[in-house]
Amino acid sequence: MTSDTSNKYFLGFFLALAAGLIWSFGAPTIRYMIDAQIYQWHYLFCRGITVATILVIFLLYKEGLSFHHNFKRVGLSGLLGGVGLAFAFIFFIFGMTFTTAATTLFMIGTQPLFSGLFAYIFLREYVRSATVVACVISLLGMFLMAYNDWQAGTLLGWLFGLLCSIGFSVFAVTLRWRPDTPKFTTIIIAGITCSLFSIIMITISGDEYTMPMRNVLLSMLHGSFVAVGLICLSIGARYLPAAEFMLLSLLEVVGGVLWCWMPIFGINEVPSSVTLIGGATIIFAIAYHAVGIRQPSTPPTL
Repeated sequence: MTSDTSNKYFLGFFLALAAGLIWSFGAPTIRYMIDAQIYQWHYLFCRGITVATILVIFLLYKEGLSFHHNFKRVGLSGLLGGVGLAFAFIFFIFGMTFTTAATTLFMIGTQPLFSGLFAYIFLREYVRSATVVACVISLLGMFLMAYNDWQAGTLLGWLFGLLCSIGFSVFAVTLRWRPDTPKFTTIIIAGITCSLFSIIMITISGDEYTMPMRNVLLSMLHGSFVAVGLICLSIGARYLPAAEFMLLSLLEVVGGVLWCWMPIFGINEVPSSVTLIGGATIIFAIAYHAVGIRQPSTPPTL
């Protein structure tokens, strides 16, 4: 590895690590909400606006006013990806407010496996044996957590976590479908879609359009975490192989669980032993998958 290549690799490694670490603080942020189960849509509206605004500012800095031409190149893949990501945003908040942070985050950890499965179904991409094995292993972990949430009466939260993972997977697969789709523009669409859908749901439910200032500030902080993490990840993606990205993405899962568990943030949300076993099973599956796809594979015979 040349010095220049090595420097780029470590830059990608650092940026991906930073993205996972930044995202991991999203879970404890939600735990500080006032009446979290009442203000989910209000929180999502503000967070979506924040994500879209930060990315518009970033694109203005990076490309100038000409960045608006990216919207002409979005196409069907960008629209589908934006909607998928928007619903991932939505289901994450509902998952966090209906079950433990550990269950929601561990379920999000299955996203790389769902992406591989969807890529095979819709894009006919070749599936490595490591992906198949990892999917089977992760299913065991998912069912363990589903059983635990069913016993605790929080199965709906587990389901929201699953749907969040599927939403992220849709976003990832649309980018693989059309790699030239402007990624940042797709994320802006996701933020706007999330906000529009949220305001529609608030109107339909007849709720007031306001929420406590504390929740407003928390939603803006959370949106900043999401946007900055996405910027770091997209830049680092140029220099780091997909397998390493997959492993580093687990930092969000592990970090988020720890921040809600450790006394340092005053949340003290202790996951059950069954949830931890299920989560550890999923982490093992992702790690196995990441190591497996690093190995050269023989393309299928046509």
